[in-house]
Amino acid sequence: MLLLGIDIGTSSVKASVVDSATQKTIASATYPDTESPITSLQLGWAEQSPEMWWQQAQQAIGLCNSTQKYDPTDIAAIGIAYQMHGLVLVDKEQKLLRDSIIWCDSRAVEIGDEAFDAIGHEVCLSHLLNSPGNFTASKLAWVKKNEPEIYNQIDKIMLPGDYIAMKLTGSITTSISALSEGVFFDFKNNSISKEIIDYYGFEESFFPEIKPVFSNHGEVNNTIADKLGLKPGIPVSYKAGDQPNNALSLNVLNAGEVAATAGTSGVIYGVSDDLTYDPQSRVNTFAHVNYTEEEKRTGVLLCINGTGSMYRWTKNLFGSAVSYQQMNEIANHAPIGCDGLRILPFGNGAERMLNNELVGVHFHHIDLNLHTQAHIFRAVQEGIACAFRYGVDIMRENGMSPRVIRAGKANLFLSDLFAQTFVNATGIPVELYKNDGSVGAALGAGIGANIFSSPAEAFSNMKPVQLIEPTSKMFEPVYQEWKGLLTQQLNILQQKQSIQA
Repeated sequence: MLLLGIDIGTSSVKASVVDSATQKTIASATYPDTESPITSLQLGWAEQSPEMWWQQAQQAIGLCNSTQKYDPTDIAAIGIAYQMHGLVLVDKEQKLLRDSIIWCDSRAVEIGDEAFDAIGHEVCLSHLLNSPGNFTASKLAWVKKNEPEIYNQIDKIMLPGDYIAMKLTGSITTSISALSEGVFFDFKNNSISKEIIDYYGFEESFFPEIKPVFSNHGEVNNTIADKLGLKPGIPVSYKAGDQPNNALSLNVLNAGEVAATAGTSGVIYGVSDDLTYDPQSRVNTFAHVNYTEEEKRTGVLLCINGTGSMYRWTKNLFGSAVSYQQMNEIANHAPIGCDGLRILPFGNGAERMLNNELVGVHFHHIDLNLHTQAHIFRAVQEGIACAFRYGVDIMRENGMSPRVIRAGKANLFLSDLFAQTFVNATGIPVELYKNDGSVGAALGAGIGANIFSSPAEAFSNMKPVQLIEPTSKMFEPVYQEWKGLLTQQLNILQQKQSIQA
């Protein structure tokens, strides 16, 4: 049997077809081959069109089919991974009401902070495991306050993957994992949060039917099946946010196991069997894909908004004539510490791990007579590695001390320099796997459709391709200086806020 996985990313959509018997990928395709646009109407805003995601998903599936390596009618189930936290709104006719306010949009920070204070910090943290912050619930509250004519037409609210499933099947569903990532879920009462609903004044009818992550979320209708060459009636049997899905794709399902990714954003994601939370909500806890009321599995998520985005920006400005692989090779010509050049890589919206501050990107100690393109490329990778270390230390404060981190050999982890710098900065070995979000979604579909008897069977053939261990403590002084510069910048922001107040 074949399985189709769709990964709705910020930059593009990827589809993969996987053979369930071997767990090997038969075909993969990404669309488009340039980065998808993000609309930013004001500073800190970020929106994308869900219809763009749907068109891209169809193109990616079509490209897979065009390889002629398989019969599309042999696909037995579909899984969907998606960029987390994005708000999608439709009316009773399932028509879009506005573009999606996506994960890196910062407009709702104040709204979430006010809710945190009004509902009460202890209540929010012990029930929601998070501050309402800048998550989906606060984005919906922003729409209610600023776009009442749109809010009054809402029939259902969704996350990005729910929209793609709706387009495939006509059905709209959600899950505990999805509700928790939007900060709509009360872990203590195992229900949609009454405190959030009452405080923001939302309609309970906005929420779709709640189903397990691994279950039938609707069946592909005849029209779409005909258009995509699929068999009518096959289920969408798995939907999960990109970070829980990345953890699934790395077989990170049990307490103490940890996954990482360094794509558009950088994430450390550790699984816990406790309802744990950070008192400052710098790291966030959501229901993992295998969370149940009886067997609680949560994902503790540290997010750095602009890892791959920072590297892309660097390429566009300093290396447009070279490939990413060439950038990585050039970076090796600069020494550890880049002769004093330090970069704070925080230019993609409010950073949760920095208490939702808009820090921005900062270059420190540039010497026009010394620093070269190689220094810039390496300093960006070192700055991102330092940001990961800063976040890992927050996770350690909260009782999570990884002994090994699993990551896919993709994005920034394709750079041997970055991977080794990450390991030396954090002091944690990394196992690299040939994994992929769309492949993880396909295997998730197999679990949800009971094609696999268990997750263990779905990942029975998974083996690491590389183990990277710490090789030097020479990077520690670089990190401590970098941390000092970040602390200075945070103090400047706090002083500005005090003056404005």
